[in-house]
Amino acid sequence: MRKPLIVITGVDPVAMQAAMSSLVWDLPNVVAIRHVIEPITQQLSRFVSSVDGTVETAVIDLQHACVGCAIREDIVPTIVRLAQEPQWENLVVCLPISAEADHLSAAISRDPVVARYVKLTSVIASIPSEGTLSYLMNNRWLGEEGLQTGPGDPRSIGEAASAQVEYADVVVADGQLVDVDRDFVAALTRPNSGIVMGAENLDVMSLTAGRHVSAEAYAWRSPRSDFRIPGLGESRAWRIDLCSPRPFHPERLLDNMELFDGPYRSRGCFWVPTRPLMANTWDGVGGQVSIGQHSRWHPQEPITRLVLTGVGCRPTDVYEAFASCLLSSVEMNLDAGAWLRAEDGLEPWLGDIPHAA
Repeated sequence: MRKPLIVITGVDPVAMQAAMSSLVWDLPNVVAIRHVIEPITQQLSRFVSSVDGTVETAVIDLQHACVGCAIREDIVPTIVRLAQEPQWENLVVCLPISAEADHLSAAISRDPVVARYVKLTSVIASIPSEGTLSYLMNNRWLGEEGLQTGPGDPRSIGEAASAQVEYADVVVADGQLVDVDRDFVAALTRPNSGIVMGAENLDVMSLTAGRHVSAEAYAWRSPRSDFRIPGLGESRAWRIDLCSPRPFHPERLLDNMELFDGPYRSRGCFWVPTRPLMANTWDGVGGQVSIGQHSRWHPQEPITRLVLTGVGCRPTDVYEAFASCLLSSVEMNLDAGAWLRAEDGLEPWLGDIPHAA
């Protein structure tokens, strides 16, 4: 029989510890696995504990200080090893600070050996209850606070934290959220995700009885289709959904990107005619925007879609900014050869154009 596996993510170490401690206290015969990446020394520290205290600790030298190496070299092997020990009925994994759960979820789904012993039932995003909105909109780099997962981690605190909230099955705050913060968190989460205020209020029965569906979580986290996003109803938060089958013009995108750097969360995908086969990601938070390559579109039809979420005054200029970045009808009718270029200006973020590499 496969054993339930609960994964905890977060950027705030206090909130992460509160969630893990609550689960260790409430779940029967549970073993908790926590990992810490040391980017400078390129080492991974492992801490395994139960309700009775420390079970084991270890320090592993990584080939590279990154989440992928940590998952491959120790996190997954430790999960498999402990899942085979008969005294443990439940497993809780506390990922390295700022790591996203999709990496581990993908590793588990690809590995039949892991799937033989554990079932990923829930992914939890832990957040602080004080200053939650500022935390999720924090545009300071992770590296400035020592929260990065490896050398050169380009993400901001808010970008990492917001992505975790969007991906999670359950979001748990370490205390009560004020109304505006709760509305913003609810606007970020998937429609069927839960919000719990106070780690002591986590429902361990539902956390172990469910099943994490990574495809649904990732589709919400990084929308690459035109599925309908439900409205927010009565909320202090707002959401703007900008979508078109047309691509962004690379030069106009560069010229107008600063028009999307407002105090809100933005996420989505886009394509450009100079790279028609490639889906690119868009991540923005608190006045910063980052873009990057994702994967090929095929067999999906390419779209350009940005989902903006915030509180307070809803921006009105983003509609015009979005439209101005898209190809015009005349440009859409140009022959594909018109877009064959050696460079399009997006190389620092998307790499060389494939045919020009």
